[in-house]
This record gives sequence, structure tokens and C-alpha cells, in this order.
Amino acid sequence: MTGENAVRLRPPRNAVDERAVTWWRWQLLVATAVPVAVLTVLGAFIGPARSWLLLAAVAVAAPGLACAAFLPVWWFRVHRWEVTDDAVYVRTGALRQEWRIAPMSRIQTVDTVRGPLEQYLRLATVTVTTASSKGAIRIEGLDHELAAGLAERLTLLTRATPGDAT
Repeated sequence: MTGENAVRLRPPRNAVDERAVTWWRWQLLVATAVPVAVLTVLGAFIGPARSWLLLAAVAVAAPGLACAAFLPVWWFRVHRWEVTDDAVYVRTGALRQEWRIAPMSRIQTVDTVRGPLEQYLRLATVTVTTASSKGAIRIEGLDHELAAGLAERLTLLTRATPGDAT
């Protein structure tokens, strides 16, 4: 496009809430703790394979703990989002970055989700469902009040935007 209708893509401006680092860290710790616990319990009860199972538990725990220590901080640095009058922009990913842009005319639903840990940390996830085969756009790690306001704003913008979201 040229002229007035040209769209210049730029990185989304907004970072997620700093508490998202804690939320992501706890998710990784739980994902590590479950297999480590299973391997440890099996190692305690299965005598002949005890050393192999305990070694496997350590082999799972070490990279899991390293990921929990470093990945959430990295994710915080790269996860960005923004909502304009025309579209929702989201950039996620650490090694493989993904940019998703949803025009307002393609938005079908806007949902806010808060799991137990998100509720404890006063965070929320806004899910924007579009008429796309790629699936919904998720803006994770937002302050719960900001997420509620964002969902309301998106609903109003979508209602005011011509188009049928298909």
C-alpha cells in the first residue's frame, strides 16, 4: 500500500506486567517438579532401577531449574503487546519470535482468563479470538485491572469497526 492507507509495522510498545516473571517461573517449576517427583518415588520403590531413576530425576531437575531461573526473564524482555484503533499486535517467543496482528474487523470474541496462580499474583490473560486458522491471540501476564479495561476497550472498538469478523 502507498499513500494515506500505508501501514508501517513496528514492534508493539507495551511490556507485560513484571509479576509475569514469577508466574512463568512457577509454571516451569511445577512442570519440572511433577516428573522429578514421579521418578523419585519410583526410584524409592523399585530397588533394581533405583540409581537409574534417581539419575533421571536429576537429569530432569537440572535443566528444569535452569529454565525456571533464566527463561522467564528472557520472555519478559521479548513479550510485547499493543492495541490501536485498527488492530491488536502481539510479539512473543524467545528463540523463535512470533508476531501476530489482528485487525479489529476480524475479532470475534474477547475473553479474560485468570487461573489460580494468576489470581494470587493479580494477573490475567486476554484472549482475542479471530477469524483465523492460526487461532486466538493471547496477551498473557497483564495486571488484572488492565486486562479488564483492555477487554472492555477491545469490545467497544470491535463493535464500532465495520466488518463481519469472518
